[in-house]
Amino acid sequence: MNTHEAFMREAIRLSREYMEQGLGGPFGCVVVKDGEIVGRGWNKVTSSKDPTAHAEVSAIRDACAHLGSFQLSGCTVYTSCEPCPMCLGALYWARPDKVYYGNSKADAAAIGFDDSFIYEELQLPLPKRSMPLEPLLAKEAKLVFDAWVAKEDKIEY
Repeated sequence: MNTHEAFMREAIRLSREYMEQGLGGPFGCVVVKDGEIVGRGWNKVTSSKDPTAHAEVSAIRDACAHLGSFQLSGCTVYTSCEPCPMCLGALYWARPDKVYYGNSKADAAAIGFDDSFIYEELQLPLPKRSMPLEPLLAKEAKLVFDAWVAKEDKIEY
């Protein structure tokens, strides 16, 4: 299996299989490196009681464990749906070379998975967001950041 279409079909297959098993929403994802699948994920939100257990996040975790790395450089991601804001952020942090997707975010919204409110919220100033974000103990927290800057054996990412 080494074509873009074959890898996307595997992501779609995962989305259907685990959705039909009742483990979560209809989303699947694979991570590929050097023509081989190194990570698989599917939506596990409801079955794991974890709102972050989206297909892409699950596939990233699986691939990183398989590769022994916290980055996916040299990898390509195939996901059955355009990533939500959380997954998009995770993908940027993971740094794959490219991401292919099947369904669009508009397709997802049409079946009840609408994340446009998150994009809208992110455009608002902090005091106007529906979820309050307020700084607390910033000076104490900054001391840890200062220690990170001074740490000589840190692994940067």
